[in-house]
Amino acid sequence: HGRPRMNTLAPAVSGEEVRLTGRFGDLVAQVAGEGAPLLLIHSINAAASAAEVAPVHEWARARDRTYSVDLPGFGRATRAKQRYTPRVYTEAVLALAAHAQAETGQTPMALGLSTSAEFVARAATEVPDCLAAVALVTPTGFDRRSTRRPGAPGQTREIAFLSRVLGRASIGRGAFRLLTRPGVIRYFLRRTFGRREIDETLWRYCCESVCLPGAEHAPLAFISGSLFSADMRDVYERLRCPVWLAHGTRGDFSDFTGAAWVASRARWSVQSFPTGAMPWFEAPAAFLEAFGAFLEVARTEVGRRPSSR
Repeated sequence: HGRPRMNTLAPAVSGEEVRLTGRFGDLVAQVAGEGAPLLLIHSINAAASAAEVAPVHEWARARDRTYSVDLPGFGRATRAKQRYTPRVYTEAVLALAAHAQAETGQTPMALGLSTSAEFVARAATEVPDCLAAVALVTPTGFDRRSTRRPGAPGQTREIAFLSRVLGRASIGRGAFRLLTRPGVIRYFLRRTFGRREIDETLWRYCCESVCLPGAEHAPLAFISGSLFSADMRDVYERLRCPVWLAHGTRGDFSDFTGAAWVASRARWSVQSFPTGAMPWFEAPAAFLEAFGAFLEVARTEVGRRPSSR
């Protein structure tokens, strides 16, 4: 890995800091509350961080042992110059799940937002008892292309030419600077929310986050398509734990035209919200009530006993 640099970003959510290092690199989680463990995993984009799940974190900490993570290359984690892949982030989810289980003696549940839903699902299929249940919020991998053009295991949606171009330091840094100007961040958040009004606290945190040294490394992998897995339909179908697919109906991330197969899955439930990709910012009461209900039903089904791992 590249040499870690100083990260002076303030925590986006409350709690005690936990830092984990492994083959995936380095991640940071803010941990708060007591009870059963719950992992909150932010999305992947040019300015991603735990700030995206802040309302859920502050609600959940009153009832659960809540772990809100900054994944490798984002937020308060080290912005190392390394190769960022779905494997890196799947390993990061597995490491956080193992830590939470070791600390609490209970198998955690997890919420994955957008692209990170792919990493959460892959972790749960690779190590079936690492997560007791998963909430996939506005997940990628459910559009029509995911059904019509499935890929082989390990294959990504990487655009090779774009990846090579962005891999040139001067071009990559320049592209990142253009994409992370405050006005551009606002533009993309409006597309995410599907309206002009956005969460201003989230926008300010995004603007601070992208200014840190090395902030471009992980986002450039995202922009090139390297973090999107081509075999996600197969991965999602292999999930055996309770699954809640929750999504907004507005914005750029509302395409679930390839999700009809979910209706036949016994342990899956689907719920939509008249919001953008992050329902808790626009309809917090409705979302948190529904999410809480899913957690209670899932915990009743799987029990609170420690796993056999």
